[in-house]
Amino acid sequence: MITNDTLLRSLEARLAPALDLLQQMVAINSHTLNPAGIRQLGEFTASAFAGLGFRAEFIPSVKPGFGAHLVLTRKGGGAATVGLISHLDTVYSAEEEARNDFHWRVEGDRIYGPGTDDIKGGTMMMHLVLSTLRELAPEVFERTNWVLLLDASEEVDSADFGRLSCERLRGAKAALVFEGGRQNANAFKFVASRKGRATFRVEVEGRGAHAGSEHPRGANAITQLAHTVQRIASLTDPACGVTLNVGTISGGTALNRVPHIAVACAELRAFTPKAYQAALKKLRELEQDIVERSVEGGFPCQVRVVIESETPPWPRNDATDALLNVFAAAGAELGFTISREDRGGLSDANLIWSAVPTIDGLGPKGDNSHCSERSADGSKDQEYIERSAIVPKAALNVRALLQLLS
Repeated sequence: MITNDTLLRSLEARLAPALDLLQQMVAINSHTLNPAGIRQLGEFTASAFAGLGFRAEFIPSVKPGFGAHLVLTRKGGGAATVGLISHLDTVYSAEEEARNDFHWRVEGDRIYGPGTDDIKGGTMMMHLVLSTLRELAPEVFERTNWVLLLDASEEVDSADFGRLSCERLRGAKAALVFEGGRQNANAFKFVASRKGRATFRVEVEGRGAHAGSEHPRGANAITQLAHTVQRIASLTDPACGVTLNVGTISGGTALNRVPHIAVACAELRAFTPKAYQAALKKLRELEQDIVERSVEGGFPCQVRVVIESETPPWPRNDATDALLNVFAAAGAELGFTISREDRGGLSDANLIWSAVPTIDGLGPKGDNSHCSERSADGSKDQEYIERSAIVPKAALNVRALLQLLS
């Protein structure tokens, strides 16, 4: 039996080398569109886990311009397989990091740097947890089939990574996703569902005309789009967990011309497949909601809704709830309380949950993911994790794995 004191002492002893590992990862720019940096980080990560007996495999992305996904495997002597999920890419280009002087920096309990929270800190947590498990419970570590999957393009497009994960984790006991977690003292939240997302484009075709002498002949595409955008906004329903956001608008070509074209790009998010499909249906119905016609001849604008990408929702489900119960039992051993979080952002869990029991948020506590700016008044701050929160979260992850694999 591993006592809590023994577990915490082991983790504390390993914290300094774990942070050294993280610092080296943070120093490598791995922006999604920097495949050379993605490869450099992948090879560094493979080298770090080789010391635990993992074999590396690089899987090229199906999308040109993206780096290769990394799969690390360690065959055990038993039948149980567990997957640990992270990703290699961050949202920061090298130019952005330099412009905002964004680099590894320790200020009190906070450790700043690109990817500390999303998600290099999660990869560091994976290494810390597995190395501790190998030391304190070698029989559990040795008999388990471990599959570590690191996405090269999670921040942009990872459908092929989802297929790869489902294939490699077929029959696994769990997929554990190491995105950043929420924590308040000894109260921990784990992500047990995420919204799905559809990105779409609204194209409006009107009829151009001279804005001075032929104005009645024109059908103003921008005016129609303004109406359609308001209708899109009205579909947001907080009670059902449905949000729509129009992110960009463009249209027209000249001030003296009734605009014949206008385009808006937007996204839809929803927690449940039912709410998601209902919102998509309402979006398509907007193609029939025409309010702008030419005064002369009644020429109508035409509206077209084009779905550009879809990531399905990860709804509440029994398999995830069962994993949440495992973490709750592990937390009870440590004197921690565990609760669920339903998170609006996407992760690779959206692509895996239907094939393998999945839980998310196993990474360290942090904040300001995707933020590289900081201001003197403190209104803007950069991405960071909290040093003091790493060991308690790692202890909880180790206890949960022991519960899962007992």
